Amino acid sequence: MNRRTTLTAALLAALTAVLAAIFHAAPAGLPWWYAAAWALFAAAVWALRGVPGAAAGPLVLAGGLALIVTGLLGPPATSTDSFRYAWDGRVQSAGLSPYDHAPADPALAALRDPWLFPGCSEGHFYPIEDGCTRINRPSVHTIYPPLAEAYFLLVDRLSPDGARHKPLQVAGALLAAGLLVVLRRRDARLAALWAWCPAVPMEAVNNAHVDLLAAAAVVLALLYGRGTWFGVAVAVKLVPAVALPGALSGALAGSLSGGRAARRALRTLVPAVLVVAAAYLPYVLASRSSVLGYLFGYVSEEGYDEAGARERYAVLRLLLPDSWALPAVLVAMAALLLHVLRRGDPERPQRGALLLTGGAFLLLTPGYSWYALLVVALAALDGRWEWLGVALAGAAAYLVPGAATPAYTLAAAAVIAGALLRARSARAGGPPRTPRRPADPVPATPRP
Repeated sequence: MNRRTTLTAALLAALTAVLAAIFHAAPAGLPWWYAAAWALFAAAVWALRGVPGAAAGPLVLAGGLALIVTGLLGPPATSTDSFRYAWDGRVQSAGLSPYDHAPADPALAALRDPWLFPGCSEGHFYPIEDGCTRINRPSVHTIYPPLAEAYFLLVDRLSPDGARHKPLQVAGALLAAGLLVVLRRRDARLAALWAWCPAVPMEAVNNAHVDLLAAAAVVLALLYGRGTWFGVAVAVKLVPAVALPGALSGALAGSLSGGRAARRALRTLVPAVLVVAAAYLPYVLASRSSVLGYLFGYVSEEGYDEAGARERYAVLRLLLPDSWALPAVLVAMAALLLHVLRRGDPERPQRGALLLTGGAFLLLTPGYSWYALLVVALAALDGRWEWLGVALAGAAAYLVPGAATPAYTLAAAAVIAGALLRARSARAGGPPRTPRRPADPVPATPRP
């Protein structure tokens, strides 16, 4: 074992220990523990560059699996969303539509148990008319799209009685490990950007966010050119719709003009639309209320409407008046979309998807860290490490009050710096770009 392999293994061991400690840390110290985890992650990825090819693949896999397991060591640390997942699954198992009743609805009182509806004296929970619950926003209908609800139902049906939060965490761990295997087969070194990222054990496993399922579907869509997988992703979480145009990269370029571009777009868009429609139809037929649930209320609550909360559009607000922020987002996203369609590489659709998705995050500056699981997966697929700052910024915005503006500003600066470094390297005859097709198990690591 050479010295760089030993160093990488030591850094991974330290990262594993820090993540294991996070899930038992006091809330006040959590941001510092998480910052340490990200620092160790960056160091481990850097050290991996010097690990011989024969050792890199097994190291990425073993380290990734160890980190995934840490997410199973405690109850959800920073989010209560998985409690809603468990409730929606239970409601569906009882033969009811999750879109028809809020958790606080007395009509569902027979489904309540002491875990999701504990006594108000037992801790800090959400009050309802006749008690307390662990489920956030208990007075509103669910917001999740139909394939997310189908996933919650499946996990509930497979869960033993009294399992509480653990089945959703185990499902998250299996999905995270499966995506690691897929990414590692393509490029083992780049897979480390997913496998070792602290957001994976924290958000995909410990907090069990369904965003992981959507991210995995997007990766499969981009790798195998299947519009159906894009439909699955959108029917799990609406956010991946922004990545879909990445599959049409270069569609307006001369080489793909005319009928060929149209056929290519239809092969992607039609299956995606059909999957979304087919997923929604059973719930539309079974529900009395809107299957969009609390979607529009959530958009307003989180400050994405015209008024806009101070944390939204934070980077743009450094440069523009507040009232200009939303129009500027629309113009900027239209420009990015046009760039991907005109100049994107059709052989690397993940690059266009990453630009659109990461760009949307930098423009919107969301305050929830788990949304960026999609950005992490796309960064690992395309090898653009600089976009990982978006995921770190989301975590900072979520864990540290008032951190959204500086965190997302630094993330935007990192993306710009990475693009400039790559352009300079290309002009100087630097290393080849990310392989167009699945490569040998462990190709050489691209340098910035």
